[in-house]
Amino acid sequence: MEELKSAVNAHMDEMADLMEKLTAELRSGLKPAYENFIGFFHAIDWKEPWLICLVSFHVMLLLVVFMSRKNINFQMCLFLLALGGVYLAERLNHLLAGNWKSFAGQNYFDSHGIFLSILWSGPLLVIAIIILVNTLFSMCHLMVRWKKAELKHRARVARSKVD
Repeated sequence: MEELKSAVNAHMDEMADLMEKLTAELRSGLKPAYENFIGFFHAIDWKEPWLICLVSFHVMLLLVVFMSRKNINFQMCLFLLALGGVYLAERLNHLLAGNWKSFAGQNYFDSHGIFLSILWSGPLLVIAIIILVNTLFSMCHLMVRWKKAELKHRARVARSKVD
């Protein structure tokens, strides 16, 4: 019995060591990503009118999505438009990279499209996911209503047969 207790204690000590190492790695592993994000955030001039318009567009689109959550057909149109915007992001990046001097103070549009992916495609994908989740909830609600109606109908048919 003592051997079992000592084996369990040794195992628990080993697990505690592993958890300590894991948390230390996670803390050190996330710090460079956080520093890169902060550097990216500070490198952008958020007072440029086109960036204000872009952020406003995403906020307005999000408000429209929330306000139209009951209208599934309209939401599907928004869903397709959002995904279409993501699909056209590469072409938009090339277009904006060639004309950045006419609307921006600096060239944000690199050949890999990182900036546009983060500020254009990222919010559109989040909005598309919100629409998708709303649609799934609506479909589940509709299936429950359908099944309730079916059960009521079966009960009525069974009662009419009994009479």
